[in-house]
Amino acid sequence: MLRERVSPNISEFLRYLAAHPEAEDNLPPLTELSRELGLGVAALREQLEVARALGLVEVKPRVGMRRKPFTFAPAVLKSLDYAIALNKDHFIAFADLRQHIETAYWHEAVKLLTPEDHNALQELLARAWKKLRGTPIEIPHPEHRELHLTIYRRLDNPFVTGLLQSYWEAYESVGLNFFTDYNYLTEVWNYHQQMVDAISSNDVEAGYKALSEHTDLIHQIISSSQ
Repeated sequence: MLRERVSPNISEFLRYLAAHPEAEDNLPPLTELSRELGLGVAALREQLEVARALGLVEVKPRVGMRRKPFTFAPAVLKSLDYAIALNKDHFIAFADLRQHIETAYWHEAVKLLTPEDHNALQELLARAWKKLRGTPIEIPHPEHRELHLTIYRRLDNPFVTGLLQSYWEAYESVGLNFFTDYNYLTEVWNYHQQMVDAISSNDVEAGYKALSEHTDLIHQIISSSQ
């Protein structure tokens, strides 16, 4: 069993947050924290900005500082955005990682889904097909994102869900949510239909097969669009 201790490799402010997980209400003002931590207000303010960038706290006028539930996505996305700015091929590498994550966790994630989740997935499919078959045609990107994240929503692993959430943020930032090839979109949503139907009928392996073929298709499109 891992020893319960606060890492010495994080800042005084992050160490304070980790050591006081029960403090769900407003955090003390910076002047009070400065005295408690023995740290200058200017230095503490810099540490606070890092915590805000990591999505660990929020600061609002007339409300003050509040702790936010831990999520891995903000830290990943900050680094990923920079990586993509350096070289867009980094998104291809991250998309490949996302593909492996989804396939690796498929069986575990699907078994955790509830009947309510099954209904939500079917509703997302219905909305997506309505957009694709409507006049004018709409790209069902919000449904695409929500469908995939819904499948993995029950996993008790903030690192997996954080990586998957970051993928969709980056997907939008590189403009793939504006891809308009109708035949491609139809093929993708046919795979989604197979995946969701398999989930609803508890045929995990059939869903896994559809997921694998679907992600291979998307990976080819992403690679060819760079």
